[in-house]
Amino acid sequence: MSNPFGTIPDEAILEGTATDAYFDRTRTTLEYAGKNPHVVAEVTADQFPTGSFDVVTGVKDVATLFEGRAVDVDALPDGHLFDGGPVMRIEGPYLEFAELETSLLGFLSQPSGFATAALESRLAAPESTVLSFGARHVHPSIAATVERAALLAGLDGFSHVAAGEILGREAGGTMPHALMFCFGERNQAEAWEAFDEAVPEDVPRIALTDTFWDEKSESLLAAETLGDDLDGVRIDTTSSRRGDFRHIIREVRWELDARGYEDVDIFCSGGLGPDSMRELRDLADGFGVGSHITSADSVDFSLDIVEIEGKPISKRGKLSGVKEVYRTADGGHHVALADRDAPADATPLFEPLVRDGELVREFDLDEASERCLADAEAVGFADAEP
Repeated sequence: MSNPFGTIPDEAILEGTATDAYFDRTRTTLEYAGKNPHVVAEVTADQFPTGSFDVVTGVKDVATLFEGRAVDVDALPDGHLFDGGPVMRIEGPYLEFAELETSLLGFLSQPSGFATAALESRLAAPESTVLSFGARHVHPSIAATVERAALLAGLDGFSHVAAGEILGREAGGTMPHALMFCFGERNQAEAWEAFDEAVPEDVPRIALTDTFWDEKSESLLAAETLGDDLDGVRIDTTSSRRGDFRHIIREVRWELDARGYEDVDIFCSGGLGPDSMRELRDLADGFGVGSHITSADSVDFSLDIVEIEGKPISKRGKLSGVKEVYRTADGGHHVALADRDAPADATPLFEPLVRDGELVREFDLDEASERCLADAEAVGFADAEP
């Protein structure tokens, strides 16, 4: 069976059949009428700045989509933050890219939502280790998309093995509750000892300590069992049993310290988001974040023709004319017509991506992550968080 899980194959995306049907009808109609105008189209979320920034990513996939197409594409750098206005501009004969719009928007919208939520998590606990645990909440075919967005936003690692193979990074993680169940209650020490003996030395010894007994008791038992080999404990208490979660973590920290286990770290996971991370970050050394990233709203991008045969045009409610976007000296985001003078002390953000079907930009995930974090600081992204 060539496609056992019914996913859209790469060939369909590249050839343009991974599209909405009305683009097929449009192509048929324009070819019948002998029309193929030269257009400029822009990919935009909000038309004007709103004061709310998002991360843009997925640019590399869009570049791949346009390779070999007779168009020019300019775009914001991967990982840049934007607040309204276009993030990408496409120029060329309309039929060169008409049917690519659906995939193009998908490549940008969902990953940008993931990355924005991951950045919220990163900045909620800037001194802590933060890992992406969200791949289980999405279709396996896009797990690497989630994990790349998390790394771009500055997270320290992720859990999905196959995504790591695609990204050239090693997945992280230690043990699930299933391992503890297989050894059974009162045999927790045996489970931790077996893990310590079985897994490679470079895997952190993080014991899961909330399975059968209270978190304090299991954490102390793990520390007594593994001694100096124990790097940390992970507390993943189900939300219905948490009560005052901060008090639980504080109690575990206190009891570990009281017995000389100050070097044992505490990691928290299980439905955590920025608010709970801010509440716990002075006690916990690390966090696993899943659903906050994967349940993030997609950034609502749309593609609109703004110029046709050299003349401005737009639908009602949209802004006609080719535009440029700028980062102002005070960290603001400014949108203006491209044929106007740039604001004083402002930097234009568009960079060439594709020229006549040839990719003219290189992509490096580490550089994109550095850009994302630096831009977040420049625009005060963390300051806007509650």
